[in-house]
Amino acid sequence: MKKTMAMIMCAGSVLMFSATHAQDVPAPSTSVSSADAIGRTTFGIRAGVNFANITGRYANDSKMKNDLIPGFHVGVNAELPIAPAFFIQPGVLFTTRGAKMEKVSSAQTFDVTTHLSYIEIPVNFVFKPLLGTGRLIAGFGPYVDFGIGGKLKFDGTGAPGDMDVKFQKDVSNSDSDDFAYYRSFGAGANVLFGYEFANKLSFQLNAQLGLTDINPKYEGIGDTDAKANHTGFGISAGYRF
Repeated sequence: MKKTMAMIMCAGSVLMFSATHAQDVPAPSTSVSSADAIGRTTFGIRAGVNFANITGRYANDSKMKNDLIPGFHVGVNAELPIAPAFFIQPGVLFTTRGAKMEKVSSAQTFDVTTHLSYIEIPVNFVFKPLLGTGRLIAGFGPYVDFGIGGKLKFDGTGAPGDMDVKFQKDVSNSDSDDFAYYRSFGAGANVLFGYEFANKLSFQLNAQLGLTDINPKYEGIGDTDAKANHTGFGISAGYRF
């Protein structure tokens, strides 16, 4: 818990430092009510629904066939102007990820749903040209995330009980079998597309592709073809101050 709080405080400090040292860019003339915010740093809140999946390959090189699961995200961001209509947008989010799969064990079939929670820190490059009475939103950029909790839920006849998740890079033979293990640190890429109205309310579509393996390294097991990555998309609403 102390580690999680430290990461949140650190990410918040980055946002505040960026806002304090942001350099103003002259605002273009426009009738949009939020146009006075162009040329200075603004802050925003955003929340929405995720549809997450885990894709990749197993150790035998067969392809994972998982299903999407719903989740959510909520967080804050800052927009730092670098040119008229162009911004750097760092943020801090709480987001959920995971997937649903069918597993066969001892001639019994049951569903396994993986629920994982992360603190995500994206840094997006955003283009917001005038469009109608508001602004188009188009952006992309990298993110890093830190796992903070999770659970595997089993459903079906003969399914075992729920299993808690532990985040760690390496798993030794002495670690408990009562947990499911995932790497605590990951990175990936975002793309986003949306619209900001004149009243500063916005809606956007988000898509993510994880670029790092979420599987930890197990003691006594050499390199294999096994690899798993987070993927997903979502829709969110936001408001700028």
